[in-house]
This record gives sequence, structure tokens and C-alpha cells, in this order.
Amino acid sequence: MEDTASTDDTDAAEGTEGPASAEVSAEATPAEPPAEDPLAKALAEATKFKDAWMRTAADFDNFRKRSRRELEDARKGGREELLKDFLPTFDNLERAVSASKSATDVKGVVDGILMIMKQFDATLGRINITKVATVGNMFDPQVHEAIQQVETNDHPPGTVVAEVQPGYMNGERLVRAAMVVVAKPKAPESN
Repeated sequence: MEDTASTDDTDAAEGTEGPASAEVSAEATPAEPPAEDPLAKALAEATKFKDAWMRTAADFDNFRKRSRRELEDARKGGREELLKDFLPTFDNLERAVSASKSATDVKGVVDGILMIMKQFDATLGRINITKVATVGNMFDPQVHEAIQQVETNDHPPGTVVAEVQPGYMNGERLVRAAMVVVAKPKAPESN
């Protein structure tokens, strides 16, 4: 009988132990937080993204305005530097015009104007603006604009024989094409 009693005691002990330990386990485990509303979460996230987007759009708009302002300031600064380079040439041109009004020696006026042209060319050279080579060179449609062709056997066909208006390069970039007259072979004479 002892065996039966000890088995019953064990079962009773196990039975009481089971439900009591379940209660203790439930009390020891913290309660799970209530589930978040997915719609509220999505709305909060959308609001956060909208605010970030609006800040980015405002930053970009400010950047665009600042870039335009800086570009315009740089253009003005470049024009001012160019004007400073050319002002001495303009001053000398004004002096030449004033002197020519009372000059009796035409050669002196011409020499003065030639000196101003040299000064002008030197100023252009300092700012890396050069004339396009024309007379005696082969016609190049990238830098020349043919306004006329002349029949001649004195020059090879396609050679520039006259410059009507000079062309200019700013470094490697064409500012204005040179207007030129180009040689073409004479047509054979018929008998």
C-alpha cells in the first residue's frame, strides 16, 4: 500500500504543481503590448516622408536660386575683367579721334590708329582670343564661311584668296567664323 500512496501523492503533487506553476508563469511573463494599428503606422510614415520630401524640395529650390545668382555674379565679374582689359584701348581710340579732328598730317593719324590696333590685338592675345587664319590657307568649313567663289588659276581650288571679315577663336572654341572668298578653277573656255 505504501506504493499506492506514494504514487497518489506524486500524482497529487504533480497535479497541484502543474496549475500553480502555470499561474506563476503567466504572472512572470510581461503582458504583450496591444497590436499597433497598421493604418496609423502607415499615415505616420507617410507624414514623415512628406516632411522629408518638402525639406528636400525647399533645399533644392534654394540651391537652384543660389546657383543662378552665383552664375550671374561670375558673368558680371568676367565682363568687368574684360572691360578693364579693353579700357586703355578705348581711351587711346578716343584720343586718336580727338587728335584727328585738328590734325593736318594724315600719316600721323594713320600711324596712331595702327598703334591702337596693335594694342587691341595684344589685349585679345592676353585673354586667349586669336584671329582665324584665312588668306593662303585651305577653306575649312569649321572656321570659315564662304561668301563668294572666284574663278582663278593663280590659286589652288579651295584656297582662301580674300578675307571679308575676320573670324575669332576663344582658345579652341570658335567665337565667329571668318567670312572669306574661296578660289575655284576657271571653267574651260569653249572655241
